[in-house]
Amino acid sequence: MNTDATFAALVDDLGYAYEGVFSRETVAQAVADARELLEPRATIGEFLPVLVARQAREQLMAAAQAEGRIAKPVPEILFVCVHNAGRSQMAAALAEHLSARRVHVRSAGSKPADAVNPAVIEVLAERGIPLSQPYPKPLTDTAVRAADVIVTMGCGDACPVYPGKRYEDWTVADPADQPIEVVRDIRDDLQKRVSVLLRDLLD
Repeated sequence: MNTDATFAALVDDLGYAYEGVFSRETVAQAVADARELLEPRATIGEFLPVLVARQAREQLMAAAQAEGRIAKPVPEILFVCVHNAGRSQMAAALAEHLSARRVHVRSAGSKPADAVNPAVIEVLAERGIPLSQPYPKPLTDTAVRAADVIVTMGCGDACPVYPGKRYEDWTVADPADQPIEVVRDIRDDLQKRVSVLLRDLLD
């Protein structure tokens, strides 16, 4: 596989998708940033372009929404915890699943880990919920500005505050190093909280 040619083609594809919204240079930078984030943790090289495309597209969409270049079709929720390896990943996956895509969800970490907690993936799979982006992502100012609702869990003051946003801070146990039974309890706690939030947003 010609890696450079693959990523050049990815820039071409995203450049076409965002023509009139962002310059090619901006698109190329988004791809480069996504590659820098994901390449060190890529265990299967064949999947790297797919993950980079997804991450770059997500960052470009967040930037376009934050800057008012693209209208938001549905409310945006951002879930934030320290490592984006447990709580925020579960909350985002549950919100996407329970909302039937009537909201758009992102998650991030103030100090992202190298990988998602395997127990988190397992307890979500028990409910038939896959992780659509199973890798920790850094918290960015763009993601915060694009969100309508920001839910923090244990990350303190790391999340910037903007007027006009709805902020919630949930006290939820950290699943790191916990037995699977405890992680299931955390999942169920998050499901209750996410259900209340979605009813409030969508009713």
